[in-house]
Order: sequence, then C-alpha cells, then structure tokens
Amino acid sequence: MLLNPAVSGFHPDPSVVRVGDDYYLACSSFEYFPGIPLFHSTDAEHWTPIGHVVTRPGQLALEDVPTGGGAWAPTIRFHDGLFYLTVADAMGRGGLIFTAPDPAGSWSDGVVMIGADGIDHDIAWDDEGTCYVTYSALLLTGPEFGTHLGIQQVRMDPKTGQALEEPRSLWSGTGLKFPEAPHLYEVDGTWYLMIAEGGTERGHGVSIARGPSPEGPFEGAPVNPVYSHRSTSHPVQNAGHGDLVRTDDGWQMVLLGTRPGGMSQMFAPLGRETFTTRVQWVDGWPVVERLELTADLAPVEVRSSFAEPLGLEWLTIRDAAPTWVARADGRLTISAASDAPAVAMDAHRPHFVGRRQQHLASRCSVVVDASAGTGGLSVRYDERHHYDIEVSAGLVRARVRLDQIEQTWEAPLPDGPVEVWIATSPVVPSPGADMPDLVTCDLVRLGYGRGADAVELAVVDGRYLTSDVTSSFTGRVTGMYAASGVVSFEGFRYEGSDA
Repeated sequence: MLLNPAVSGFHPDPSVVRVGDDYYLACSSFEYFPGIPLFHSTDAEHWTPIGHVVTRPGQLALEDVPTGGGAWAPTIRFHDGLFYLTVADAMGRGGLIFTAPDPAGSWSDGVVMIGADGIDHDIAWDDEGTCYVTYSALLLTGPEFGTHLGIQQVRMDPKTGQALEEPRSLWSGTGLKFPEAPHLYEVDGTWYLMIAEGGTERGHGVSIARGPSPEGPFEGAPVNPVYSHRSTSHPVQNAGHGDLVRTDDGWQMVLLGTRPGGMSQMFAPLGRETFTTRVQWVDGWPVVERLELTADLAPVEVRSSFAEPLGLEWLTIRDAAPTWVARADGRLTISAASDAPAVAMDAHRPHFVGRRQQHLASRCSVVVDASAGTGGLSVRYDERHHYDIEVSAGLVRARVRLDQIEQTWEAPLPDGPVEVWIATSPVVPSPGADMPDLVTCDLVRLGYGRGADAVELAVVDGRYLTSDVTSSFTGRVTGMYAASGVVSFEGFRYEGSDA
C-alpha cells in the first residue's frame, strides 16, 4: 500500500515526472510565495521538498492577483536535458513556460504563452520533437471571461511561447462540467489524453481517451471516469486531477483529494492534498486501484528557532520581496505596514509569515514580544476568513473574521513576552450531539500561556475555515503577523497528528 497522503496539507493539482531513478513532483500555490513547491523522491512514494519554481519577483504577477488567482495546475516534464514546467498565472501573467536544468536550482523568468488562452497547460513532445501544449480553454481575460471552450491544443515553440497554429478542440470528456487538467502520454505507440471533469469538488473524477497521434482523434474509454470517489463515503473526497508516471513496479497516478470531516463529510480543513495510487493496464486502458489512507502515521513536531534562515515550508502572501521581515538573535521580527487596515490580516498583502496546516489535529505556538507593536498568530484561508490570537500592550485578543462578521474575546496581560497558540482538533460525531457538532469538521482553539498557566480564550467551529465555505481553493496556513509597530517572535512550534 502506498503512503497516503503523499504530500499532506494544501498541495493541490500534482504533476509528476521521472528522470532516471529520480521523481519530481510539482503542485499549485495560488497567491502564496514562494510559488509552485517542488518535491523529490527515489521511490515515487516518499517525497522530500527541494525548493520552488517561483523564488523571485516578476516570475508571477502575485502582487495584484485576486484571492484564488496566481499559480494554477503546473505540469512538470523533462525533454532534451531540460526540465519544463507549464502553469497558468491566473488573473496574472497568463500561461507560462518555466525551464531549469535542475529542478532544485533556479528556474527561468517564465515565457508567456501566446495563442493558448486557458488554464492547466500540459506540454508534450512527439518522436519528431514537435511540441504540443494541451490545455483547458477557460477564458480568464477579456469580455468572454468565464467562457469555457473545452480541451484545446496547439503546436508551440516552447522557447518563444508562440503557438504555431490556431487552437484545435480535442476530446473534452463525457459531458460533465469543467473538463480540465489535460495530460498527454505516449504508451506503447498509442497516445492517451487524460483529463479531469466533474468540477474539483465532490463530483471530481479522472477520464481518459486514446488515439493514434497527439492530435487524435481520441476515443473515450468504455468506462469513464476511470477514477472517482463521487457518491461514496471514502475518507478522501474530491479525488481527481491525476497525472501518470511509470515506476520500476508499474504505473502510478498522483491526484488531488480532500479529507472532509463530520458525519456527512461536508468540510475539508486542509484543502486539496496530494495522494497516489497504483495503475494497471488492461486491454489498452488504465485500471486505477482505489487509494487507501495510511493508518498510524507518527505524530510530527517541528521547531523553528529562527537562528537559521527560514525553511522551505514558510510562505508570504502575494509578496515576493518581504523587506518587512528580519532575523536576529534567534528571533523573527516583523514590521507592520504603515497602511495596515484595522484588522491586519484583512489586508491584500498582510505582513505575515506562515506555514501550511498538514494534519487534522494540530497545534502552532510562538512567543510574542509586542512591547513595540501589536501582532500575533493567525490561521488563514483568505483575507476574509481567518482566526487570530493577537497581543498588544497589556492585552490579548482572540478574533474571528468571517467575511463581514467579526467577533473578539479579550483578556488583560502583564507586560512582557507571552506564548500564544492555535490548536485544531477533529470533531468525532457522537450519539445525542447537537446537529452543528455532527456536521462540522473540527474545533479551533485560540489561547495564550503555557503549561498550568495556559488560558483558552476562544473555541470556534472550524467549518468556516475550509474550502467548502470560503472562496479560496487553497488550505489553512498558520503563522505570525504584525498589525502595528514592530513585533518579535521566537520559538515557533508546529505539532501535528492524524491519529
């Protein structure tokens, strides 16, 4: 049984490539920086982060993308000694081609694709070296914004990004909504076009067709979708957006899915994660094994002393050049923006440094010195949905922001640094429970102090920080922020468990 989740927490839209004995995986990152996380494996099962494609200003137009925009659905491939990664910078630069000789190294600035308007771009080459870009033709610019033209394809010059012909329409699935995530493969002389359809929510699935060339014509599999968890009680829902890779033990599929909680599996706190499963070929069609969650995974504890540079897990929001954050003497110091809104985490680009929540049960804690400002710890889905535990002179405040609704709880504090924490715990439905406790996914607890002096200031329903409620396709990210002045942090700790 393969390890699942393969990459936990907000890591959607996985794409995988094998080069020699090495495997590389890329995922979407939306408005977060650094963008497009990359992972390496030698067995296509255990994945180690090695870097990001987007590591400097200008590669994506992150500064101004709306919530849910930014890096959508990369495809990573290898051709003639060079790694290629295509991605849509949604509501930003558009479709892009990045290249690098080493995926762990520095990637190019990105070439804008011209004549391939859409999302979820795939890149492939035939035996003659002709480059094909196949994509989901969802229009995100111009007067036809939101129009979907199905799966389309062009021959392209990958060096210039220029399409060499007008787009052609390809097989676009069985008629379910949002045909997307196309990938082209040549397997034993036959070309396969695999797509997602049904939407990236509960109806998500993987469908496939085959034909004699990259241009088709394509005929659908006798049974499509070839993989879906729709209308089942499987603990992983929204399963789809797959990519195939051949391993020494056969074929595997990486795909996205969610782990919704509650009696009706309604709310998924971690967003869309990466999973993997095995694939067999029968009569020229892929047969995908039902993936299984791995039981009894060991708890995780990660400490950040800030004595060393921040690790690959840390993120900012739409800010590729955060001059407002510094490290010194084992502390992380964040300076607030001069134009910060009354609620700092409502900002389009808050002064915030965070990491993904990757476990259903989690606890983040950090010591805050707010003697020269106001700041604290926040768990965020987007700028309109976040829970904060905030410290200022003589006061600690827990805050819930739900779109236009705000609620706070306050308590006095003595001067000096204080530990604040945010903990999440899954709700297990039980007989006699009220309906809200039956359907929600988890509780989020906000507090301060440690040990016997710990005070729980607020307990909040976690369903409101899920992709099923917010307008975002991301996941929970928890971290430190400054609302005014200068705030220092030390001893950040993340604890997580799925038991």
